[in-house]
Amino acid sequence: MPDKAIPESMRVAVDNAKAHVAELHAMLPRWELVVWTAGNISQRVKGIAGAPDLLVIKPSGVYYDHLTAETMVVCDLAGNLVEGDQTPSSDTAAHAYVYRHMPEVNGVVHTHSTYAAAWAARGEEIPCVLTMMADEFGGAIPVGPFAIIGDDSIGRGIVETLTAHRSPAVLMRNHGPFTIGKDPKSAVKTAVLLEEVARAVHISRQLGTPHEIPQPAIDALYERYQNVYGQ
Repeated sequence: MPDKAIPESMRVAVDNAKAHVAELHAMLPRWELVVWTAGNISQRVKGIAGAPDLLVIKPSGVYYDHLTAETMVVCDLAGNLVEGDQTPSSDTAAHAYVYRHMPEVNGVVHTHSTYAAAWAARGEEIPCVLTMMADEFGGAIPVGPFAIIGDDSIGRGIVETLTAHRSPAVLMRNHGPFTIGKDPKSAVKTAVLLEEVARAVHISRQLGTPHEIPQPAIDALYERYQNVYGQ
């Protein structure tokens, strides 16, 4: 569609989001969270002056080395292409569903990172046995239902699982991890930390039985990290 499909009031915000999302995509192979063309990051662009929200996401099947601001595509929150010359990611419907039903979320990341995907293949949540997990995820990392790609089934599973959970990450059964955030950079950070704890907990189980952190300690760690830690 032509550029006029995007309201003039949102032009700068959309262009900034395209540049930001393109830059963030470079972090996925850098942190070894994806291979080939798998994985995607999206950003919500909030509507201005009564215009509806939009989302920016990578196109389907494009090498990471070829991603630029100009190659990003823009969709509405029904997953329909609004701007761009290429087909949106096959996960666009899932991202769009999350944005429609979780208004506090402005960034979504999907990877197939090895250790997190291995837990998803087992259909097993990652128990909270590290303080990093209590800090970042507020407890165990949950498993979402099995869903076939192509419609919003994955999005429904993400929302159903995370709506009643503190975790900003979900392991979609037999598929892989999705993370959410207040912005796409936060969701990327969560994806990186998710893979780290998935690996560490897997290794700990090869050595013996890891000890879960008591719930009161998890709550205290989460409260401190979310509201006190840092600048």
